[in-house]
Order: sequence, then C-alpha cells, then structure tokens
Amino acid sequence: MISRRYAIVLPAYLAGLLALDTQVGLHVQLALGALTFGVLVAALWPLSPLVRAQAIGVVLFATVGEVTGSLVWGVYHYRLHNLPLFIPPGHGLVYLSGVALSRSLRDRGVVWAAATGAGAWGIAGLTVLPQLDVAGAFGVRLLLVFLWRSRWRATYAGVFLVVAALELYGTSIGTWRWANELPGLGIPDGNPPSGAASGYVWFDVMALLVAPWLVGLAQAFRGIATERHQTDVAL
Repeated sequence: MISRRYAIVLPAYLAGLLALDTQVGLHVQLALGALTFGVLVAALWPLSPLVRAQAIGVVLFATVGEVTGSLVWGVYHYRLHNLPLFIPPGHGLVYLSGVALSRSLRDRGVVWAAATGAGAWGIAGLTVLPQLDVAGAFGVRLLLVFLWRSRWRATYAGVFLVVAALELYGTSIGTWRWANELPGLGIPDGNPPSGAASGYVWFDVMALLVAPWLVGLAQAFRGIATERHQTDVAL
C-alpha cells in the first residue's frame, strides 16, 4: 500500500530538485541524479513487489521516451542540452506520487479533475494561449479515452495531475523547454504542450502491462537461486 504522504512529499522533493538544477553545473547535476536514485530506492523499499515492478517499468519506458523525444528527435531540450541523471528515477517518483494522489481522493473526483483540466488545457492551447498547441490537443484526446475506458483510470488521472503541475513548473523556471513545433512535422507545440502530461499515460500503460511479467520473472529467478543453494548445501 502506497502511503498517502507520497502525494505531498515526493512532488515537493521533485519541485525542489528542479529548482536546484537551474543553479548548478554538470557535476552537481550528476550528484543530484545519484541522490534521486537513492530517494527512489527508499520510496520503493516498503512497497509490494508489484508496485515496485510498475515503478521500475515506468522508469525504463520513460527513459526510452526521454532519449527519443529529447536527444534524438529534439521535441524538447533540457537546460544543459543533455539528459540529466535525475530524470529517469524522477519518472519513478512521479508515478508513485500520482498513484498516492489517486488513492488519497475518490476515484470519480480525481478522474473528473484530470479530464476537466486536460480538456480545458487542450482547448486553451488551440484558442487563447500565446503559443499554439496543436500537438498537445492530440495527446489530450488520448488521455480522455483512457480516462473513459481503462480500469486504471484513477491511476492515470493522478499521474496526469502531478505531471501537469511539474511540466508547468519546470518550463516556467527554465529546467527544460519545448520546441515551438514538432521537428520534421511542423505541427505547432506548446511550452509545455497539454499533451506532454497526457502522453505520459503511455509509460504507465506499458508499465502496468509488463509489471506482472517482471514480478513473475523475478520470482522464477529467486526460485532457481534457492534450489541451487539447497543443492549446494545438500552436497
């Protein structure tokens, strides 16, 4: 069971981390990455194997997404034009924050809050925001489908709310910036796009799908190791 305190403590840590990152160089940034990995391990330690696997899955899929979106495609870039070491474990903390938030509120309330916020943000990006956000609007449509149809809708809603807050905060202080349009496609994009938080749902979808497999694989390896140990002892 994820502690409800994670919904406050982990986002607060991430907000402080992003603010500190704007004031330091590469070497300190590497130290922040090591610290964040430690925070993630500590946060995962008391949780069930399934939730641990889900968070690890999010880290893996999100890292692939970060390398592709930032370093390869150039849809957005971080302040030092690298992939900060704290970003991969940070995704795990975001996931835990979102799950904790979803379990701290009524399912219907958190889902409606996410759906309303995403819809309003998507419409604003096409109408009143200073930077046209066509790409983000597509992401919002994806999120709304998952919030309507998925049995994990409350989890997706909680994660969306956390990611949306961190995206608005991170771009406002200059930790990262999104391109004005998708490179090679010319589709206008916001800074941040409403679809950034919506697109994060894909990491969660994949992590939730593979988590049971990861747990089963870990149990299988543990069983093999136990059998070998017992055999060695018998000999």
